[in-house]
Amino acid sequence: MTADPSVAAAAPVIDSHHHFWRVARQHQAWRTAEHHSIERDYDPADLRAELAAAGVDATVLVQSVDTEEENDRLAAYATQAADYVAAVVGWLPLAAPDAARAELARFTHPLLRGVRALVARDPLDWLTAPGPLALFRELADRGLTWDVVPLTPEQVRNITALAEAVPELRIVVDHLARPPVETGDRAPWAARLAALAAQPGVALKVSVGIDVLTAWPRWDADALLPYVAHAVEVFGPERLMLASNWPVVLLRRDYGGALADLTAVLSRAGVGQDGLAQIRGATAARWYGVQTP
Repeated sequence: MTADPSVAAAAPVIDSHHHFWRVARQHQAWRTAEHHSIERDYDPADLRAELAAAGVDATVLVQSVDTEEENDRLAAYATQAADYVAAVVGWLPLAAPDAARAELARFTHPLLRGVRALVARDPLDWLTAPGPLALFRELADRGLTWDVVPLTPEQVRNITALAEAVPELRIVVDHLARPPVETGDRAPWAARLAALAAQPGVALKVSVGIDVLTAWPRWDADALLPYVAHAVEVFGPERLMLASNWPVVLLRRDYGGALADLTAVLSRAGVGQDGLAQIRGATAARWYGVQTP
């Protein structure tokens, strides 16, 4: 677990995953009746004061629905939050390469640094078909990452096969790849995470996704320790990045508290100051190719 000693003093703090939305303008199929408390609009003004209080310098804005209109909203949000949004992860219909290329030609925002489509537990066996493989090579050539949350062993196998076929592609796995904190059955998840970490082009976000937040009756940072410790062991700080998943995280914790708790868990997992500087900003800056505002 090595880190560049010069990073600690120089690295900005980057929240590598958050969203904005307006509930009347977009249908978020992942949000159910259990998530009533976040069924409201969240825009750049809502986050700005939170960032200042938490000492966050810049952010990565990520899509939350799979439509062209979402990309247009992201562009508008990035303009409104030009003082802190440093990168955008937009939507592409990755399983349909021609449509993806058309959308990529249409959505040309200068902060576009990555793409994503919500996959849930859907099969990903299409990833290594000739058409998608060619598309992912083009994304890699453009310097764009692919963000994804793999939930099943089959999905992990497909993602690792893609990583092997297109080693130049930067893949970002979101939300600790959905650790099973409510059951404590860590072994299958740990094996999946190790398989992903074996691919040098894969990085991991230290954040809590909606499945875990929904399963928890209350926020429990202590329960994350064994999962974070394993992530640190197999990925190292150079391929880990801190993320709030705001406003989804508000289901169980406030913004500043979530980031502080995740940082404390990383420290308890044995990450020193130089490693924390990597995870709290340098990895995201490097992986997304961003400069802070």
